[in-house]
Amino acid sequence: MPYLKAYCILLCIALMTGCTSVSAGFRNNDFHNIKSVLLKKNNKPLDAWDRMRKGFQMPNLNTELSRQWLKYYASHPDSIKKIAERSSKYLYFVIEEITRRNLPTELALIPFIESAYNPSALSKNQASGLWQFVPKTAQHFNLKQDWWCDERRDPVISTCAALDYLEKLYKTQGNWHLALASYNCGESTVQKAIAKNKKLGLPTNYSSLKIPEETRNYVPKIQAIKIIIKNPEKFGINLPKVNNEPYFRIVKKNKDMDIEIAAKLAEISLEEFKALNPSYNRPIIKGPYSQTILLPIHTIDTFHNNLKSFKGNLSNWKIYKSRNRETFASIAEHFGISETDLRQSNHIKHQQKVTSGQILLIPIDKIKSRTRNIKNNYVSSSLIEYEIKAGDTLLKIAKEHNTTLNTLVKINKLNNDKIIAGSKIMTPCYK
Repeated sequence: MPYLKAYCILLCIALMTGCTSVSAGFRNNDFHNIKSVLLKKNNKPLDAWDRMRKGFQMPNLNTELSRQWLKYYASHPDSIKKIAERSSKYLYFVIEEITRRNLPTELALIPFIESAYNPSALSKNQASGLWQFVPKTAQHFNLKQDWWCDERRDPVISTCAALDYLEKLYKTQGNWHLALASYNCGESTVQKAIAKNKKLGLPTNYSSLKIPEETRNYVPKIQAIKIIIKNPEKFGINLPKVNNEPYFRIVKKNKDMDIEIAAKLAEISLEEFKALNPSYNRPIIKGPYSQTILLPIHTIDTFHNNLKSFKGNLSNWKIYKSRNRETFASIAEHFGISETDLRQSNHIKHQQKVTSGQILLIPIDKIKSRTRNIKNNYVSSSLIEYEIKAGDTLLKIAKEHNTTLNTLVKINKLNNDKIIAGSKIMTPCYK
């Protein structure tokens, strides 16, 4: 025992100083204090996994299904290790938030089952993120889901929402196994099963309820993972080292910034950045819209230093809100880019011809390149007169004369793109 060594040292000191007994040199409770301090120090978690084990509070579920799932997971050690490695970025935060709320740390095992600790996981019923929120439940907990981002995938925001939900379920059910079942299949489903058993005079504990098969296996899966995490060596599994300290920190930002540029400023890979910031749906993080990003702690000073010395644009995209029924072809011409580039940048299918007032991203590098070419061509061109035919549009004329809608409007000083058959306009004739 560690405190025995301290006791021996104190005993030697007492004898060397001429004390006839240890108690003559020291008060009796000194040794109890030393013992208490050393035991407390010895009880300090070795890492995040150890901290999780020390926080297990739920009663074990000793059922045949639990044993079956334990056998299954134990026979797939590589899968457990892979999930554990993926969890290493988020585990400390999840356990810290659980502990702060005085909840059982078994809750940190839920993402093992729900998403395999993949924050970008998406199920067939459109559940997303570490905690697999379906859209409707996410709305109830005020998780944003729009064109710019999906907070179901945000490791921090979704974790807080999931724990809010689990706390609510526990208060309603008064039992963690029932709360976990409710998290999986819905509170009303579990309540109906309980009511049915009560009516039949049957037990209302988790194992006695008639619930969907997935939910019937849900808690046994968590129980099986709990047993493995509690003693991984017994199952030949080496869990990755996860320190009992934060891996990431929230960093404030107030400017539009591309995801790629943010990763470069932090000097981390794009994959690493996306793993911590998977909620963004677009290549640009809008300044006023999202004022924070998550970065590994060891990269934060690097990020700020590189940001201060950065020259150039922090974003390579222009944001444009289209008019209702505006065509993608006319928008592309307006910005001097190809329609293909516009569609690819915004994942727009070829079948969709017009917009409905949607937000679009315009690649700035394409604008600069195309505008420069048009300007150079225009310098080396002359103007010719063109008579408008029935069925003509300015866009059609522009394409036939290798120019843009913008150029025709400017040359002819038009207020809009309406033209009349039989009238004449000037178009560039390139040399």
